[in-house]
Parts: sequence; C-alpha cells; structure tokens
Amino acid sequence: MKQAILITAYKDVDNIIDIINYFDNNFEFYIHVDKKNKDYFTSIKNNKRVHVFSKYSVSWGGINHLKAILLLCYEGLKNNENTFFHLISGQDYPIKSVKNFQNIDETKDYIDINEFSPKLWGGGGFDRLDYYHFYDIINIKNTIGSGTIYKLFVFNHFIQKKLKLKRGYPNDFPKLYGGSTWWSLKRNTLQYVINYTNENDKFLNRMKFAFCSEEIYFQTVLMTSSDFKNSWINDNLRYIDWIGRNGNNPSVLDVSDFSKIISSNKLFARKFDKDISKELKQMLKDKLLSDDLK
Repeated sequence: MKQAILITAYKDVDNIIDIINYFDNNFEFYIHVDKKNKDYFTSIKNNKRVHVFSKYSVSWGGINHLKAILLLCYEGLKNNENTFFHLISGQDYPIKSVKNFQNIDETKDYIDINEFSPKLWGGGGFDRLDYYHFYDIINIKNTIGSGTIYKLFVFNHFIQKKLKLKRGYPNDFPKLYGGSTWWSLKRNTLQYVINYTNENDKFLNRMKFAFCSEEIYFQTVLMTSSDFKNSWINDNLRYIDWIGRNGNNPSVLDVSDFSKIISSNKLFARKFDKDISKELKQMLKDKLLSDDLK
C-alpha cells in the first residue's frame, strides 16, 4: 500500500525534486503545475512515481486552485494502492522521518475545520461567498505593487457591501465550514469528496467568484458526512508561522525556526524559500536522515 502526495506548484522546481527524492517507492506524487509556468517543470516528468498535470492557470484567491486540487484527488484515487493522501504546496517540506509517515494512523483524517464565525475569519467567513471576487480574472499577487488594481479590488468589495448586493444561496446549501487548505486524508474520505463533487455540481459552481474557495470546499463537504465525523482530528499536521516574517505572511521559515519545527508533532512545514530557507532546509535534511537511520 502507498501514500500519495498531492502538490500544487508554480515555482521552485528544485524544492519539488528534493521532496520527491526524500520519499521512497512507497510514495506516489501527483503534481499540478500552474499552466503559466509549466515549462519550468519538465525535469520532474521522467519519473515513474511522478504524475504531472498542468490544466489550470492558477491565481491566488481564485477557484482554479480548488479545481487543480480536485484534479489531483481524482487522479490519485485512480491507483487503488494509494490508501492515504497528503495535500501540500510546492513551498512545503517534510519535517518528520519517512518512518513517521509510514506509521501514521490511516484510520484517521487530519484537517483544520471550524464553523464559519468571526473567530475563523473577518466577516465570519461569509464575505468570501456573499460578494463577487474577481481573482481568477486578475492575478492580484502580480499587481499589488502598482496599488491601482488592489484599490479596485477593495472598492469592488466596499461598493457591493454598501449597496447590499449579496449573492444568493441554493435552498439546500450545506452549513459552511472553513480552515487551512492543506490536509492529510484517508482514501475513503477523499473518495467521498469526489463523489459529492460529481453528484452536487452546483456547490462547486457556487464557489466561482468566491475568495479562496479551497479553504472552504473540503471542510464543508466533509462535514456533511456522518462517517467522517467519527474519524476527524482537528489538526492538519502542518507547521505554519502566521506571524509575518521575511517579507511574507505566513512567514518564510529560516534557521531560527529549526528547534520549534523538530519539536512539533507536524509532518510538513511551510513556507520555504530557496535562499532564505536554504540553511534551515539542510539542517532538516541532516536531522531527518539521522532519524531514518536509527
């Protein structure tokens, strides 16, 4: 039996290669590369354990990231040997030995889930769905520096709220939950999400023009399953520092994070940068190699 690692990526192919090389033949990789950057990832295609797709042009905040994740789930489930699935980004890195991964309790699901409320996100989370967000049309991450586009996005949100132009919901719309994009799920759980998606396409369609729907979709769908509620652990096993540092929020990790990372119970950490995190990553490689040899 194998574990599948699903990766959404758009840069730093060397980090992807390091992740692939870290794991043994009991792991398969399903990677979606942002269509805009697919030519940078040709070096990872000549590996039987690696399956690369580049169907969607992904912009931060838009629905295409969710669609890319669902594609990876669908493809990973095609191999019946894959019994457990980890979703990570191309800027993540494993922080536990391969033995730890192999010994994980595959009867459990590890995912961050919270009911929509002010404690979760501003506006209780509903702002993400109540109003039209146009992140798939304009990649705001590439235009924030100019200021003008960002101001238009803010104004668009403001004017919709001011005029009370809320979007409607279908009568049978499920109760909403949200949390981190990244998770580790057992096969039956992931199959439930894909089956739900195939049978309830209007829910996925309603995610269009929402904000960061990948932080809503899996949580909401899974909470409609009574079986899932018996296996869910509210911990996605990801080390993330949400105090902005090194020019990013969540923080780009560096050597100052080493002791906190290795003492955590997490499986992966993020974010890693090829320059800022270079020394930290080497320290982790040395530590993990030592753990695997014990």
